[in-house]
Amino acid sequence: MSIEQKTYKLEIAGLTRYLPIVPINEHVSIASFVILGDTELVCRVAPELIKKMPPFDVLVTAEAKGIPLAFEISRLLGMKNYIVARKSIKSYMENPVIEEVNSITTQKTQILSLNGEDIKQIRNRRVAIVDDVISTGESVNAVARLIEKAGGTVVAKAAILAEGEAANNKDIIFLQALPLFYT
Repeated sequence: MSIEQKTYKLEIAGLTRYLPIVPINEHVSIASFVILGDTELVCRVAPELIKKMPPFDVLVTAEAKGIPLAFEISRLLGMKNYIVARKSIKSYMENPVIEEVNSITTQKTQILSLNGEDIKQIRNRRVAIVDDVISTGESVNAVARLIEKAGGTVVAKAAILAEGEAANNKDIIFLQALPLFYT
């Protein structure tokens, strides 16, 4: 016997994806959007997002789901690299900058960190932040605080999807709104 799983039909950049609807607490569910491993989707949405973004010098994403998008955007723009704000301090990091974050999909406080070498690339530069989904804005705002601590200027906060109330936020760039589901 199988139980039919509720899904949300997402149509974006000429593609259709059926996203499973999963609870995040007793009152709210989300359409689970995961770009990890979806090369076709990443390659379709990256050029569309680039069209909406202002000029920038450095591209930053938070570990981990934004990494494929950051890779594809940097590749399309001919950038030599992009920076990943890591979710932990690694042994190779020298003088890391740290910021705490609570995202909608995480049950506890996490940290995001930038390595000293990353900070050198960000200082006095125009920085764009990219992610897969912006919901509460907690993660993207934590990355923005890291960039400001590193001496950079955030010129764009961009994502493929803006979830729930984030779609009303004039500070973010996104391709499509994604609803929240209330019980």
